[in-house]
Amino acid sequence: MTPRSKPANLRFRLYTVLMVLGLASTALVVRAVDLQVVRKDFYQDEGDARYLRDIPIQVSRGTIFDRNGEPLAVSTPVESIWGNPQQLLANPEQLPKLAAALGVSNAELTERLVQRKDKEFLYLKRQLDPDAARELLDLEIPGIASERAFRRYYPSGEVLAHALGITNIDDRGQEGLELAFDDWLAGKPGLKRVIRDRLGHVVENVEMLREAQPGRDLVLTLDRRIQYLAYRELKAAIAEHDASSGSMVILDVSNGEVLAMVNQPSFNPNSRISINPAFRRNRAVTDVIEPGSTMKPFTIAAALESGQWKPTTAIDTTPGTLQLAGGYTIRDFRNYGVINLTRVITKSSNVGAAKIASSLSSEHMYDVFHRFGFGEVSGCGFPGESPGFLPISKSWGPVEKATISYGYGLSVTPMQLAQAYAALANGGRLRKPGFVKGALNPDVAVIDPQIAQSVRAMLETVISPEGSGLAAAVPNYRVAGKTGTSRRAAGGSYELRYVSMFAGMVPATNPRLVGVVVINDPGQGKGAYYGGLVSAPVFSKVMSNALRLLDVAPDNVQHWYAGGPDAGHPIGPASAPPVYPPDQPNYQEAVPQ
Repeated sequence: MTPRSKPANLRFRLYTVLMVLGLASTALVVRAVDLQVVRKDFYQDEGDARYLRDIPIQVSRGTIFDRNGEPLAVSTPVESIWGNPQQLLANPEQLPKLAAALGVSNAELTERLVQRKDKEFLYLKRQLDPDAARELLDLEIPGIASERAFRRYYPSGEVLAHALGITNIDDRGQEGLELAFDDWLAGKPGLKRVIRDRLGHVVENVEMLREAQPGRDLVLTLDRRIQYLAYRELKAAIAEHDASSGSMVILDVSNGEVLAMVNQPSFNPNSRISINPAFRRNRAVTDVIEPGSTMKPFTIAAALESGQWKPTTAIDTTPGTLQLAGGYTIRDFRNYGVINLTRVITKSSNVGAAKIASSLSSEHMYDVFHRFGFGEVSGCGFPGESPGFLPISKSWGPVEKATISYGYGLSVTPMQLAQAYAALANGGRLRKPGFVKGALNPDVAVIDPQIAQSVRAMLETVISPEGSGLAAAVPNYRVAGKTGTSRRAAGGSYELRYVSMFAGMVPATNPRLVGVVVINDPGQGKGAYYGGLVSAPVFSKVMSNALRLLDVAPDNVQHWYAGGPDAGHPIGPASAPPVYPPDQPNYQEAVPQ
């Protein structure tokens, strides 16, 4: 007989089930309270982190205009393609198609994605044409999207490359005026919060976190037409004389505004291809040269200010050489005999300049040179500007004092030289060169107006058949200026390489423009290298057209209206200026050996 089993305890089972259900319900309630109340913010943030994004609102960089309203630098809209490395790696079958569209190998793309596999953002290709970007997005590859950006475009290309500079891929100024005025031009990007889906597409704009502030426009003093004239003639001269490089600066005498600033060789700022750093250097403000004979007018100005000299004071340069202590010999191109102060400028006499300097105190000469801006930056505000070099007067011995008087032993930039000549042209009042049209630019007196006028009259004799700068003559206008030729220093000595210069002003009667032309290594040591042969013609060609563009009345306007344009020498008879062969002394000046 089978023993009878104990009856099941149904009440216990019921309580057990109810207890389990109660505990489970309590746990669910506690968990719900924890999620919905206690840790609500944490989970909300975690959710937002997957869908909410703060994205910048790109702004257009301000446009740069020339003084006449012509655009010189503009920002055009482009698209940048980006991707989510995690999503892209999760779809490896799509990578070959994406790599082909991007123009890279599948291995290269995969390597980039693997390197950023822990990130959710990677630029795949930047600054694409909007149509090209749309074609890529139409492939509908999961994990890629685009964002709006801007790219800088320079309509004038090489012509204004050094003056304007460039921006980087993020549209921030890197060189030139783009860098100098970057804060003004760049503006401030905005910021907005959006909801994005898993493909990166914006589903909803949630809120505006920061308003966008577009970049402000900038109107420069540069004149695109005159800039092109200077670029064209400088480039042609460098090619003609087989020179290595050169610069030209043109200033408006009345306000110190920079109308043109060009350098050769140049570069295309629209190209992202790697460019030789030497081509990108703005030589007009960064490179220094020994000014040679273009410095003599300031030695003459110091002499006139001392009261010991007048334009007609005689000085004996016989026999065309001057022996200094230590066996140093100063030479003229030829023996000019007894000449006056004006003829020292006309004939560019090194001996005359040295003898004049010997009668002056070193402190006084240094003071005059420093007042004209030598030895310090011009104040134009251009990035990387060099201050040049003007040794302190205490270090001047007899040799140093003599050589500085005719432009050796100190260094200047083309911009500094232009600023100093503009002060002579402006009645002895110096202004900082400026690049912003209409900016306040007060002047400061550096020398007596009568002295400035006297020096200007002396410089006018250089542009004559007896001077070295006849090739700088501008038809129908009187020109004042000075040629210069110096040897290039390297390794503590001078090489058989030259720098050809011309600095001048026009019209000489009431100067409106000052121009400085510097050409390095003309003839590569084998051909013509004098400033009167190489640089002076560039000045003439550029100023002839610049004065016409600016509608500056000719000096001989009465004759011009009565009998037509006078193609002859502006300060002589109405006949064609004589053409001298390269070996004629009229264009030559003594270059220290």
